[in-house]
Amino acid sequence: MATAVQFRLENTWVPVEGDPCGAFVFTLINLSDVSIDGFKLAYTSLTRVKDIEEPVCENATFLKRNANFHQFAPPAGFVLQPGASWSFRVGGLWRPAKHRTDGAKSAYLTLSSGQHAAVAVADLMLGGDHSAPPPALLPEGKVTEPFAMLPWPASVALVAGEGFPVALYPADGASLVELRAVENVLRLFCRLFPVGHAPLSLARVHEGRAVSLSADDSLGASAYALTFAADEIALRYGDVAGLQYALTLLAQMLHGARMQPDIFRFPASGTISDAPRYDWRGCHLDVSRQFYPVDDVKRLIDILAWFRMNTFHWHLSDDEAWRLEIKAFPQLTTLGVLRGPDEPLLPQLGNGVDPVGGFYSQEDVKDIVAHAGALQVEVVPEIDIPGHSTATLVALPELVDGQEAPDSYRSVQGYPNNALNPAIEYTYEVLGKVFDEMVELFPSRLIHIGGDEVAANTWMASPLARKLMERQGIEGTFGLQSYFMKRIQVMLSERGRKLAGWDEVSHGGGVDPDGTLLMAWQKPEVGLELAKLGYDVVMTPGQAYYLDMVQDEAFQEPGASWAGTVPPQHTYTYEAVAEFPPELAARMRGVQACIWCEHFLTRDYFNHLVFPRLPAIAEAAWTPRENKDWLRFAAIVRLSPRY
Repeated sequence: MATAVQFRLENTWVPVEGDPCGAFVFTLINLSDVSIDGFKLAYTSLTRVKDIEEPVCENATFLKRNANFHQFAPPAGFVLQPGASWSFRVGGLWRPAKHRTDGAKSAYLTLSSGQHAAVAVADLMLGGDHSAPPPALLPEGKVTEPFAMLPWPASVALVAGEGFPVALYPADGASLVELRAVENVLRLFCRLFPVGHAPLSLARVHEGRAVSLSADDSLGASAYALTFAADEIALRYGDVAGLQYALTLLAQMLHGARMQPDIFRFPASGTISDAPRYDWRGCHLDVSRQFYPVDDVKRLIDILAWFRMNTFHWHLSDDEAWRLEIKAFPQLTTLGVLRGPDEPLLPQLGNGVDPVGGFYSQEDVKDIVAHAGALQVEVVPEIDIPGHSTATLVALPELVDGQEAPDSYRSVQGYPNNALNPAIEYTYEVLGKVFDEMVELFPSRLIHIGGDEVAANTWMASPLARKLMERQGIEGTFGLQSYFMKRIQVMLSERGRKLAGWDEVSHGGGVDPDGTLLMAWQKPEVGLELAKLGYDVVMTPGQAYYLDMVQDEAFQEPGASWAGTVPPQHTYTYEAVAEFPPELAARMRGVQACIWCEHFLTRDYFNHLVFPRLPAIAEAAWTPRENKDWLRFAAIVRLSPRY
């Protein structure tokens, strides 16, 4: 039950002469019936103060910062009367605020009694400049071929019909495997479009059209071919995935013709020959910053299947929480998930006075993996190590070098000492038990181990790490990281798994590239550099495929901006493979969307930022470059399911 809110915090960013980062002006309004004094105000914000020793503030006393958590107190003796307000100013910011989501995401008060009180917050306002509203992000669109197909197939030669069948049904002689595939796609459609008319039926339908189904070994993996005629559709497929993709495409076309008959039609005759452009057509979801219940995760997997995407990269741990039940270490999902004013982890990124938690039991995981597998989607799990491990270290403090100063380095997100120490042998014992349980839960041959954003001076104040460096002849942080990753790679190999990670896994000497998959996220040219080193690569550059990025430069457009502005047209037209020479083309495995959830506080925010860019990436992953058409996409994508 949510706590009643009797206070509001308004926040404005203002420019400051001589300081390009500007300042925040906060105003706390007391809407209660009582006066308060001796209180503390905490807020969370991705725009953090820079100098944690002496931040620049006026009319307030700085008390504490931990990553995105900030706490201030009013001047001594200050009393906030009912209906009155307290304003204070905070400078010394890491960066200027560029968008309305760059301010406070949550807040609460700690009263003099020690009790906590909820504080409401809303958008960051812009002081001293024009607060521009965002423009329309998607043009009306235009189709030259009136068929609702997304992603667009590799080869299309169709003639539009005047009407459309009520439903499509398998012709006589369909096998049990084929009937189950029809049922799977029908259930998928009904989950995504609960009030939509069913496009498929397992029984003959009056005014319907039969679909003859046949396996064809001459077609490759995931490939299919369709031939349309007035009385029947012939569907040939290379494997079960190709069968599902063809049935999904038929459902899309029929749904589009029914929903928008002025734009879309169903084929009367013609052919489609189709196969995916890339093997890896992925989407990542960060469930550490915000927790997504099982049904919500399955909903996203359904959407991936609708767009013929085949990989769900599940980011299960980070500084903010560890979300995967590990029976050997239950404290990971007790201590390691609880955020709140009096919980093991401080509030972050939108949570305030009410404690938050959430994790996936092993039964939940089995359910999600089975759901995905039935839709030809592989679940690739990620635990992010050695950095991004604050929650792990809170849950398992015996993994800390007790001789190391507790604030000897900070991550780019501002977390102190947040990396697992490669010199502590118990680290590998813990991770070995974690991997033992993960391989039983996830059939994927890959386990993603993160490896990103380890701060440049990490472990340098650890006596244990220094001894390891001297003993092994290791140089610096990234030499230590390479030592750590190589040991992890061996541990995974012993369990029949290959290592996947972010591009920084290659730093400091990297790991054995054989069978290793790295994701190029920092900038597009990194992917080519990794391929030259012998790594297989998935392209997921923040400048095009990170779906938390803002879609327009206008202040009122929500999202993050560290990788720039990423409008839907840029995401759609971006060509990840453009710089790969032919001799390295085989190293380019595919592309992936990344959904990082610092800004995703509501379902509406999720939908606004993820769509239409997720289906744009789906088309980039499937459709040959020469077949892409931005205006056609803009017309068809409006029929897409929403989260």
